[in-house]
Amino acid sequence: MERKLASIQRISEISPIEGADRIERAQVLGWYCVVKKGEFQVGDFCIYVEIDSLVPKAIWSEFLWKEGDTKEKYRLKTVKMKGQVSQGLILPTSVLEYCKPEIAQLPTPFEVQEGLDVTEWLHIEKYVPNIPAQLMGLIKGEFPNFIPKTDEPRLQTIPEILDEGEGYEIYVTEKLDGTSFTCYYHLGVFGVCSRNMELCESEGNTYWTIAKKYDIEKKLREVGRSLAIQGEIYGQGIQGNKYALEDTQLAVFNVYDIIERTYLSLYEMEELLTQLELSLVPIVSRGISLSGTVNEWVDIVSRFMSTKNKNIPAEGYVVRGMEKKYVNGDRFSFKVINPNFLLKYGE
Repeated sequence: MERKLASIQRISEISPIEGADRIERAQVLGWYCVVKKGEFQVGDFCIYVEIDSLVPKAIWSEFLWKEGDTKEKYRLKTVKMKGQVSQGLILPTSVLEYCKPEIAQLPTPFEVQEGLDVTEWLHIEKYVPNIPAQLMGLIKGEFPNFIPKTDEPRLQTIPEILDEGEGYEIYVTEKLDGTSFTCYYHLGVFGVCSRNMELCESEGNTYWTIAKKYDIEKKLREVGRSLAIQGEIYGQGIQGNKYALEDTQLAVFNVYDIIERTYLSLYEMEELLTQLELSLVPIVSRGISLSGTVNEWVDIVSRFMSTKNKNIPAEGYVVRGMEKKYVNGDRFSFKVINPNFLLKYGE
């Protein structure tokens, strides 16, 4: 599912913030944002910009910059105002007036439509943290087109999935704070990839170091199937090592059958990982029926402390079907990020 950093949405709820005279809380999709009191009404079209977006300095975004701030782009983070968590930015659709050249290029007369992606029109980009040298490596090529990339949609962006998947038997895992790792064995070739690129084997590269640490190439060749192993590298040297671990580890969250073009079920994955002597990401619960609201899921994950270090909040949950479930052609899965984790680490 393509992520829309900025899109046309409707205001579904407006509610007061205790102790605040000039601001109030607005809901868009499953997100809550702090807005100026009276600026929006329930049912209004608006532009919603997700957190982890880089907003360019422009006439319509000048209010984000403090006096004397010289940076060219503003990163949207999770913040708290008057005790209210605010995630993202809500703008009036009048901002599109500054995108007239882009709109004029459309083949038909422009109409504001719910869900319309306006990311490129507003020149908004995704925030990508600086990559340490040991994670960059020598690029061999693009990420293999026969393997899906790893990127779960956030629940707040697709709240309708709770209705579409109601009653599904699910399992919930801890979302670990690390870097995405993929390796594969296909047509006699073994490869190692970061989130977006395939990497050459090189000394000191973390992805290849992990592949060798767990002897994955040898094990996959012995299994003899065309498979991709996807997981999270975490611990020493990764994302500031929030878990205070003494080494670097791998936890697997997906196994993809390249020939069948499908993910293994949880049972199939557990059986294979036992054979490969690899660890699964921590399972929080399994075999339960999907239910609840967005707010209930966020409330639960807000109290979740990491299984890797009980002294810090977990990054969040990842929810998937026990069996191979699909919704509107996409694999049934979503993530719920812990707002307390985002606030603690300035994200």
